[in-house]
Amino acid sequence: MLSVSAPVTADGDERWCERVTVTFRNTGGSPVASGTASFATHVIGALGIDWGTVTTSQPLPAPIAAGAARKQTYTVCVESWRVPLGMRVDTREVTASWR
Repeated sequence: MLSVSAPVTADGDERWCERVTVTFRNTGGSPVASGTASFATHVIGALGIDWGTVTTSQPLPAPIAAGAARKQTYTVCVESWRVPLGMRVDTREVTASWR
C-alpha cells in the first residue's frame, strides 16, 4: 500500500507551471519498484473561477522500500495556451499507481 500526502505547492517559473512537493509512504510489506504519480491541476481564472482540470503524470521516486517514505518535488506544467494572462494553476490532488 502506497499513501500520498496532500500536495504542497509553490509558484513555478511560468504561470502555467507549479512546484509540487508530496511524500510517498510505503505501508506495505514489499518495495515499490516503479509507478506513476498523477497530478490534477486546476486552471483558475482571475476571479477565482475554476476553468478546468488537466491531469499529467510523472514517474514515482522508486524504489521505495517497505515501511519507508520518499519526499519528492515535481515541476508540474500544463500547456501554456491553457493559462492565459491573469490566470494561474493550482494542483489540488496527487494520486499514485505502482508495481
